[in-house]
Amino acid sequence: MSDKTPYLGNPQKTIEVIQKYDFAFQKKFGQNFLIDTHVLDKIISAAEITKDDLVVEIGPGIGTMTQYLACAAREVVAIEIDKMLIPILQDTLSAYDNVTIINEDVLKVDLNKLAEEKNGGRPVKVVANLPYYITTPIIMGLFENHVPLHSITIMVQKEVADRMRMGPGTKDYGALSLAVQYYAEPYLVANVPQNCFMPRPKIGSAVIKLTVHEKPPVTVRDEKLMFKLIRASFNQRRKTLANGLNNSPELHYSKEQIAEAIERLEVSPSVRGEALTLEQFAKLADVLLELEGK
Repeated sequence: MSDKTPYLGNPQKTIEVIQKYDFAFQKKFGQNFLIDTHVLDKIISAAEITKDDLVVEIGPGIGTMTQYLACAAREVVAIEIDKMLIPILQDTLSAYDNVTIINEDVLKVDLNKLAEEKNGGRPVKVVANLPYYITTPIIMGLFENHVPLHSITIMVQKEVADRMRMGPGTKDYGALSLAVQYYAEPYLVANVPQNCFMPRPKIGSAVIKLTVHEKPPVTVRDEKLMFKLIRASFNQRRKTLANGLNNSPELHYSKEQIAEAIERLEVSPSVRGEALTLEQFAKLADVLLELEGK
């Protein structure tokens, strides 16, 4: 493959590689390999990869998207949890000298250190095709650990993509919506039907791009406290905001402090958390700190 043209991305090639290595899909890793070149092109285009970029790819699978990324980027670090895929990746990516493969759970990788060593601490671009069960922990880990990020372009379950974009009062609005919107600007790139994957998932997927804010859209004195309030209010979303906060083991405020803080928001005492905006959660956190005398 001297011209380095990506050659995976169609079903025949994927089947060839899987058969050659007698690879068995692991249900526990939620593996679904992308087999549609149009979707791959859309992801690369949306991620706006240039020859200046260090790209961190989470879950490269057999290297289908990695090949595309390697052609577009300065350097790619591919983090794959499944050790059975490592020999396959070493084979499919052998023509690319700008790819490093790490066999590890991404939640255990020090991405701040990686950005420092390989990118001089400058923001990296993350690209991923993530299984449903691990999407939120990975995205929140990237944000909460303040990894230097330019953007995250990811394939996720369609309903998760919807959740990231929704506002107050909608059924999909929740803690993930608020967290994503605090750290980044979400943009839906494409909906992806089941037949674009092998094996076919039971549900539709979507590609979403999260462009990280240079500074968050709201200012809050204690970011961690704000997210504790958000989690508490959505853990029991049918309950009122006051009950959600009173019942949370993460919070230690008295009923009186909580009632006073909600009153200062100038909302109904029986308001539910799902009706609050990001700005209101930030104000609630600041008022509670004030009531504590901090």
